[in-house]
Amino acid sequence: MDIRRLARGTVEWDRLERVIRTLADRYGREAVRVEFLEADNWLSTPCVIDDEWFVKIVSRQNALVHALLTAGRNVGAVSAGTDGFFGRFDTPRAMVEHEHEATERMREIGINAPRPIDAFEVNGLGVLVLEYLPEFRSLDDAPDWLVAERAPELFEILATLRDHGMAHGDLRAENILLCDGEFYFIDATNVHDDRVAETTAYDLACALAVLEPRIGAPDAVGAAASVYEPEELLAARRFLDFVRLRPDHEFDANRVRLELEQAAELRRQ
Repeated sequence: MDIRRLARGTVEWDRLERVIRTLADRYGREAVRVEFLEADNWLSTPCVIDDEWFVKIVSRQNALVHALLTAGRNVGAVSAGTDGFFGRFDTPRAMVEHEHEATERMREIGINAPRPIDAFEVNGLGVLVLEYLPEFRSLDDAPDWLVAERAPELFEILATLRDHGMAHGDLRAENILLCDGEFYFIDATNVHDDRVAETTAYDLACALAVLEPRIGAPDAVGAAASVYEPEELLAARRFLDFVRLRPDHEFDANRVRLELEQAAELRRQ
């Protein structure tokens, strides 16, 4: 069995049925059509309802896995020379309420994200309801030429988060969607909002880790340098080794570090 499915665990069918019945009752429908998704994640059981809602069902095991991942990320942040800035959740309900709020905040500042509809609890399970985007692809599935062309826009979105004291905190290719020609962000995690400098640098390092294997370090850093100041480019260096150790990022950290230093020097001239 895939380790992610093992870690995610299985929610008993009667509990899932209760969630689905609650959703139908909550939105005045006698019956709904449900499609459970084989998503590659650790933190929820995802499904699509009536091709209209994307639903995440979060169990206590999911919350425990999130807490363990958060502890590991904070250890990584410490190894990068700063205090940990990732926040944990104590309950499944807290997890879904945070994602609902984070998604709503992103939309309020002009960043595309699926419309948040509801967040509540059923029998100890957290339930998040979002708008379903039927026609999308992740950045993983976009051709390299399109990734290169749109890279500056990706950094502009991250800079918008920074300007509003926010960060994504879990930027990976599968959390960056293209829908109707527009970028959409999903699955923002919990980071402390009083640590903007560090979370900005971490988001920047993650974005470079996503882009470097696709378009090369010079073009990835060049796109970042069109948006970020030299000090911000250099600050991202401290997180490159930490990001490289994560299982969802494979990139040439040394080459990115060199390009960051060169780009910062050029921007200062």
